[in-house]
Amino acid sequence: MSQLRLLTSRLGVQAARLLAPHDVQMSSWRSRSSGPQTTFPGSRDGGGSSYMEEMYFAWLENPQSVHKSWDSFFRKVNKEASCGPPQPQAPSVVPESRPAASSRTKTSKLVEDHLAVQSLIRAYQIRGHHVAQLDPLGILDADLDSFVPSDLITSIDKLAFYDLREADLDKEFQLPTTTFIGGSEHTLSLREIIQRLESTYCQHIGLEFMFINDVEQCQWIRQKFETPGVMQFSSEEKRRLLARLVRSMRFEDFLARKWSSEKRFGLEGCEVMIPALKTIIDKSSEMGIENVILGMPHRGRLNVLANVIRKDLEQIFCQFDPKLEAADEGSGDVKYHLGMYHERINRVTNRNITLSLVANPSHLEAVDPVVQGKTKAEQFYRGDAQGKKVMSILVHGDAAFAGQGVVYETFHLSDLPSYTTNGTVHVVVNNQIGFTTDPRMARSSPYPTDVARVVNAPIFHVNADDPEAVIYVCSVAAEWRNTFNKDVVVDLVGCVTRRRGHNEMDEPMFTQPLMYKQIHKQVPVLKRYADKLIAEDTVTLQEFEEEIAKYDRICEEAYGRSKDKKILHIKHWLDSPWPGFFTVDGEPKSMTCPTTGIPEDVLTHIGNVASSVPLEDFKIHTGLSRILWGRADMTKKREVDWALAEYMAFGSLLKEGIHVRLSGQDVERGTFSHRHHVLHDQEVDRRTCVPMNHLWPDQAPYTVCNSSLSEYGVLGFELGYAMASPNALVLWEAQFGDFHNTAQCIIDQFISTGQAKWVRHNGIVLLLPHGMEGMGPEHSSARPERFLQMSNDDSDAYPAFSEDFEVRQLYDCNWIVVNCSTPANYFHVLRRAAGSSARVSVPADRLTPKSLLRHPKAKSSFDQMVSGTSFQRVIPEDGVAARAPEKVRRLIFCTGKVYYDLVKERSNQCLDDQVAITRLEQISPFPFDLIKREAEKYPGAELVWCQEEHKNMGYYDYINPRFMTILKRTRPIWY
Repeated sequence: MSQLRLLTSRLGVQAARLLAPHDVQMSSWRSRSSGPQTTFPGSRDGGGSSYMEEMYFAWLENPQSVHKSWDSFFRKVNKEASCGPPQPQAPSVVPESRPAASSRTKTSKLVEDHLAVQSLIRAYQIRGHHVAQLDPLGILDADLDSFVPSDLITSIDKLAFYDLREADLDKEFQLPTTTFIGGSEHTLSLREIIQRLESTYCQHIGLEFMFINDVEQCQWIRQKFETPGVMQFSSEEKRRLLARLVRSMRFEDFLARKWSSEKRFGLEGCEVMIPALKTIIDKSSEMGIENVILGMPHRGRLNVLANVIRKDLEQIFCQFDPKLEAADEGSGDVKYHLGMYHERINRVTNRNITLSLVANPSHLEAVDPVVQGKTKAEQFYRGDAQGKKVMSILVHGDAAFAGQGVVYETFHLSDLPSYTTNGTVHVVVNNQIGFTTDPRMARSSPYPTDVARVVNAPIFHVNADDPEAVIYVCSVAAEWRNTFNKDVVVDLVGCVTRRRGHNEMDEPMFTQPLMYKQIHKQVPVLKRYADKLIAEDTVTLQEFEEEIAKYDRICEEAYGRSKDKKILHIKHWLDSPWPGFFTVDGEPKSMTCPTTGIPEDVLTHIGNVASSVPLEDFKIHTGLSRILWGRADMTKKREVDWALAEYMAFGSLLKEGIHVRLSGQDVERGTFSHRHHVLHDQEVDRRTCVPMNHLWPDQAPYTVCNSSLSEYGVLGFELGYAMASPNALVLWEAQFGDFHNTAQCIIDQFISTGQAKWVRHNGIVLLLPHGMEGMGPEHSSARPERFLQMSNDDSDAYPAFSEDFEVRQLYDCNWIVVNCSTPANYFHVLRRAAGSSARVSVPADRLTPKSLLRHPKAKSSFDQMVSGTSFQRVIPEDGVAARAPEKVRRLIFCTGKVYYDLVKERSNQCLDDQVAITRLEQISPFPFDLIKREAEKYPGAELVWCQEEHKNMGYYDYINPRFMTILKRTRPIWY
């Protein structure tokens, strides 16, 4: 009814008269209609008469009162009803009564029939995919939904649903504006209408798009698929498709011949995915895309690396040699988890294209937000706000796509400011047919559509057994993404020639006997398509065989070269290289830790801006005015609290050209209302100001953005964002420290192990509010023990101290765990994480305080932040006890905010000269050198570690063996 509403709006002032109530009701039609009824004002029964009926009677009264298209339509149907020309009243005459009942009956029947046909067309558009031929095996009832909607004409007797008869099949009907099945024709016979609808919606392509609430987008899709003759391919395009199928299938065959007993997670049964991905890239390149970032599970990854990314085949084949040793440090990863980065010419468009395949573990969908974050970063650095240069492609398995929550979290980011990547093409390799040895997974969902509906993304189902249908659908999907900047899902339903189950060692006949009997009878898609092209004289048998021989020769030659390789280079598999950041050998350019202090005038300038409103006529909240006044007062006194120290760290980095991005839940204001980096005008809705972006004329941009209530997806997104460039400080803040629980997969699989597995550089910073100070058992602890347990320094190895010991530790570790007790140290550690000269390529976990945000003692002087100062890994005792260390009876080591409690209690008990308190600000990598110095300074003191957490939590289990090592087990450290 959308086009009818559109006509109503165009009729303007005439609408009131046209929508007047009428006596004639079409109750019989209403009882049959499958959709909701449209109601209009002024209707007698509240339900309203049919809009078309209203238009018809208005036309009878005055043909000039309706749009000319309605005039033409009603003249035609009236002629058919009475076999004569219509006789409407003159414009000046308004009839007192309705036309004769018999005349109304005939005409009403014609109107009802036309409405029925329109409803029929809409039914196919909405539900035609339910009967599309998407089951290559012909065993639909085994695993797919066998539901057949009652309003689809699957047999002659179903015409009665619309009160139509077999005799109506050859009648001509006016086509509505919401269909393109007529092409240049405006009327078609009912028989032809049904045939064309079935051809569009019920063959090898099934479409789900009518839930989209945008008329233009729906019309665009209808035109792409309904217009007769749209799916035509030139001989060149067919030959290209055949060649790509040859490469895809022969690559799998080659691996199966050479390494038959190896797990490969091959693409057997859905080899058409390779031409599909290449088509998406070709079409996107044609539309201006220069950089494509892919994420995918392990199924088919080697084939994608070889034939889409164009990874050297010998490097792939080397991964199968267990005797080759890796030249790079680290554990490495299985071959079907690795990524790749490659710049090349797209041969179809003759344009440069950069392709990245992001490495990921067996958590199949965990890579989704990582890819989106990397895509967002690439768009940001290119100034590509509309996604016209950089885009992402995500490949999914159907069960994981429908079942893993991170998919939903990723989709929810698609339209969120500062997170949108302007649309992604999602390719679902739908192994509904013979997916796994576990029948529950094979039957998980008939179609993975619920996820896509979250963001109104159309879903194009296509039978992978029909290569040309697949290529057409992928081309349209790429065009959709680059036209509307919206997500789209391509559902490849296949795997019909896959002889094994979950992996090549699997025996699926255990649980899917009938299905696999059918699968073993199937002819491979390459042979079927080649036979088709040979039959139509597009290629010859000789040309086809030569194409196969050519690629087989390429594989054999690469295999021969792989035998000459002696070592593996994991760095050849980097998905996000940082050129120029390290030396050629991968070493840091400087093995020193430069100071991170800055000139006092810079501190003062940042403090002044932080305490002001840079925009004119901008009304802020009165409570915020007091906060800004407090910042100005601190700046005058040359001191900072936690929030101002953070402000100065970020602002100084922006001055140096380092982009800063802070993301998380409520980070703009700060969960504890301490940050206020985004000011809101109290009188103008949605008018905001970010003072940090008004610091310097040529500064780097600062992005601070409130995320959705997601940790898994958002942390993955920020990790991907941080992968793109070393010249940025990317921070994710948990609303409370324990909120990282639901992001544990990203932490475990990507952050703590990413460098060891994939030689991946990433400097993401996690800010985790921590402190045992109420808020219940959940919101107290950020679980620091979890991060320390995954730190890779050896507790039993006595280190060799050298001048570059501090920076060498940072370079060798997998991440840094820090719990600062002063704003100045927080300032320095942030600058150390991102300063271009001091940067180390490892993530950092900052346990940030809650009570210290406003603690009167937790303030720092400018003297601790000016030029020449730097981060203190350990803050030693500097009071009375430090001046007479021989009198000290107890040396307490601690970290974080508990220091202030200890100092207070020491003073209360008058033990200032007997108890020394030393703070560990950097827990991991462990500061062996400084701890040794502190312990030796107090030779007669008992050593104690103090923490708020229980003994089996927190830091004690981590620091205890390291104290034992550095002190050679001569002095214990008690909890």
